[in-house]
Amino acid sequence: MEKIIPFTINDLAKITNHRSGEIKFGEKMITVPKGTDPIAFLKTCEAKYVLFGIPEDIGIRANFGRPGAASAWDSAIKSIANIQHNRFCKGSQLAILGQLNVSEEMKEVEHLDFNDIDDRSKLSQLVEKIDKDVSHIIFNIVKLGKIPIVIGGGHNNAYGNIKGSALAKGKPINAINFDAHSDFRILEGRHSGNGFSYAYEEGFLKKYFIFGLHENYTSKSVLDIIKKIEDRVRYNTYDNVNIRKEKEFNQEMTQALEFINDDFYGVEIDLDAIPNIACSAMTLSGFSVEQLRQFVSFFAKNKNATYLHICEGAPDLGEEKNNHLIGKLIGYLVTDFIKAYQQIV
Repeated sequence: MEKIIPFTINDLAKITNHRSGEIKFGEKMITVPKGTDPIAFLKTCEAKYVLFGIPEDIGIRANFGRPGAASAWDSAIKSIANIQHNRFCKGSQLAILGQLNVSEEMKEVEHLDFNDIDDRSKLSQLVEKIDKDVSHIIFNIVKLGKIPIVIGGGHNNAYGNIKGSALAKGKPINAINFDAHSDFRILEGRHSGNGFSYAYEEGFLKKYFIFGLHENYTSKSVLDIIKKIEDRVRYNTYDNVNIRKEKEFNQEMTQALEFINDDFYGVEIDLDAIPNIACSAMTLSGFSVEQLRQFVSFFAKNKNATYLHICEGAPDLGEEKNNHLIGKLIGYLVTDFIKAYQQIV
């Protein structure tokens, strides 16, 4: 776990806005004491959920996307620290592990150009390096019987989440992905657009459901690939559910759950599925924030829910006066997940 930058109790105190008569998450969340082995500490601490940040956008750059997702963790943790600790949700249920140290990798990509074939190869190699670190950390958290809540990075990190969880469980896992894109592109070198296809090809991902694909931005080749393996990979489209109304949102969630609920599964959220959210692939048309929150709550309310990953949000790409709102949205999703899961344990 040497690649983790610990989040200390002092770090937490600095971002928590203390107020008389109120108790904030930042006053109750658990941090790993200085000089303590994080795995040994997490094993005995009361918190069920482990917050882990990935402040990188290398996989997005490697997929020709706009950088900026590296800032999501910082924005999210500030918002989460200032959520009210009350009978609905308690900060003490969360332990903060810290963030992945990707400072060297981020420095390396500053001057790389996706259009240059050699640079593209370097970007993919760096993504593979991050894959190993993420899968190792997720493996350790899941092996302890805890639930990782992973914030930030691109959807390239789905690969590490799935691999780490599968290794900890000793078998392939399933995944549900709330996303405008499949991220099931060809195996052309690692990037944010093929995290799930690599996990599938390497035997870590058993079943995969993509919820809310945008028909305008899904290639024929991807649709053809999925059609051949529809016993293991399925989808619905945003257009089908919210535009043409041929399918109903709640019924689609139920059917998706039936597909993946035969085993452990990860819940993946790409914020580019929500309109006007600053991210690498911003959209004007998509599901509402309320629908996203209902989705997270629905899929968390199950003993097979193994982790939550919220990615692609890029506060740095938004208007400065509003760039805290992505962190606030992530805070809602984190507490929705915890509140729902509580109902089954």
